[in-house]
Amino acid sequence: MDEGLEAAKERSWKEIAAIDAAHERGELDDAGWHEAVASVIEPAYLAADTAESGSGSSRDARGWEYARSLLADAVAPGQTFLDIGCANGLLMESMARWGDIEPYGLEISSELAAVARIRLPQWAHRIWVGNALEWDPPHRFDIVHTNVDYVPVPRRPALVKHLLSYAGRLVIGVFNEERETRSLENEVAAWGFAISGRSERPHPHPQLAYRAFWIDSS
Repeated sequence: MDEGLEAAKERSWKEIAAIDAAHERGELDDAGWHEAVASVIEPAYLAADTAESGSGSSRDARGWEYARSLLADAVAPGQTFLDIGCANGLLMESMARWGDIEPYGLEISSELAAVARIRLPQWAHRIWVGNALEWDPPHRFDIVHTNVDYVPVPRRPALVKHLLSYAGRLVIGVFNEERETRSLENEVAAWGFAISGRSERPHPHPQLAYRAFWIDSS
């Protein structure tokens, strides 16, 4: 394993890999997995000194826009856009600018949701707290955005199925992946979901790409 490459893909990869392994061994149940992941992610996000780092990015504002704005390829103006794992709400705010969408957010951490409501008071009533695997939305959304690693590995197909039950389009990404493979897209397709589209851009690491893909509900 190339540890430098793994770190370029995910800064906390060692901690998350250990949590996944503990879940696989039965040492953590689903609730314990979420608590363990939160213990890694939440303090870093809450202590962040920039909006970008408070939303999980190691890039500055220009790098954030370069990496994340490819999500605008999946939306049309005026659509409703639900960001699963919205953290401080930066992607909600950014997508409203990049794609002229109507933003909403769901966050499993009540503390991060509170930060998002303070940052975006005009949309505070659109930011909910809940676990995406179980959350019952108040209405359908044109676009639901997520990453599959928000839940334990065995629960990921169920997450995709549940989100598609109230999404016109489910967008997965942005994630960092080796340029020569489409491992995540192929994995999701193997779960029985037809991929409708994709977008990508070069990553600063020469072996990686920023990627997103989407699934349209039938």
